[in-house]
Amino acid sequence: MPFNPYQAYQKNSVMTMTPGEMLSKLYDKIIKELTISKINLQKKDFRLYADIDRSLKKAQVILNYLKSTLNFKYDIANNLNMLYDYFIEQILKANMQKDPNLLEEIIPMISSLQETYQKADKLSRNGETSTQA
Repeated sequence: MPFNPYQAYQKNSVMTMTPGEMLSKLYDKIIKELTISKINLQKKDFRLYADIDRSLKKAQVILNYLKSTLNFKYDIANNLNMLYDYFIEQILKANMQKDPNLLEEIIPMISSLQETYQKADKLSRNGETSTQA
């Protein structure tokens, strides 16, 4: 297999990310997949349903991964677990019912959660806090 400098760069950048940066990238991907799906659902074109399904499943996989990384030693992990379950449930409903409004509801919630994590990561890198979920 030939050397691909772009893939090597991507792999290296992922390996050197802080946990907060990695989490932000995962949230970026969830938001991207949900937004694409919402737009495609609004088109009401059955030919896009396979693409919508793939995008929504990608978001679900990431949310399930995030659930698996929660540290239940901290109280907030239970709240995040319930929130992730809610997001997954809404994604499933949106996919089955072909309802973009269900995605419209959760995208801002996920964005807000991402912003909170970004602020917490910035504070922790500045040495102001050392808590984790």
